[in-house]
Amino acid sequence: MLRIAFIGDVVGRPGRRALQVWLEERKGEFDLVVANGENAAGGFGLTEKVVRALLNFGVSVITGGNHTFDKKEVFRFIDNYPILRPANYPPGTPGRGYITVEVKGLKVLIVNLMGRVFMECLDNPFRTFDSILEREEADLVIVDFHGEASSEKQAFGFYADGRATAVFGTHTHVQTADLRLLPQGTLYITDAGMSGAVNTVIGMEPQEGVERFVKQLPVKFKVPEKAPLIQLCGVVFEVGEDRRVKSFERIYQVYERRSDGSYIRRESSL
Repeated sequence: MLRIAFIGDVVGRPGRRALQVWLEERKGEFDLVVANGENAAGGFGLTEKVVRALLNFGVSVITGGNHTFDKKEVFRFIDNYPILRPANYPPGTPGRGYITVEVKGLKVLIVNLMGRVFMECLDNPFRTFDSILEREEADLVIVDFHGEASSEKQAFGFYADGRATAVFGTHTHVQTADLRLLPQGTLYITDAGMSGAVNTVIGMEPQEGVERFVKQLPVKFKVPEKAPLIQLCGVVFEVGEDRRVKSFERIYQVYERRSDGSYIRRESSL
């Protein structure tokens, strides 16, 4: 039995802190941890220091999206760590879109794709997925589908049903309530959610988000570094000897900041 955790978009310091606390609570519980980290450094992109921190927390593979290359220094180190950027970027783009890791003797293929509806016009993610499966042999296939449109993510879920072990939507930062097994056995959720500060606009200070929509002017988004409440969102699932998903659950855990700057689990709901 493999126990795997997929963590939704980690946003800035609050997201990193929530991830750290949550993994410390569950130390040794997972055989594989995958986290979307494209917003992990100040809300935009990745730095090498942040990458090392995520890996030290216990993350096995870091997936990305449209903000993967926001920090230009990423080009210096993207090939040195288990970092993914969407596989449907054009040929020649730095980095890689998929990786195979061995876990308990099984080959686990992790694929990062990005949707095209209301997003950058990249290569077709559906066809890219096909080409990857044609080239790569794996026992399990996990897909991070980074997309804006729920319809596109749902369509991809059915397209990959029976071929992928799990398809996790990311990017919209709001966890959806549709975690389920599709007809052919693929575990699916439209959005795994956001790990970061609570009471924000997708992890950023709410006033900037409000002002942008009210005044229609460009606003610089900021991550609330000392948020009183932080959250961890994701999915935990188990795969049996027959390589099929046996159990799964959505994770939405809130932590409250104490006077000394540390965080404690908040048992009650928001």
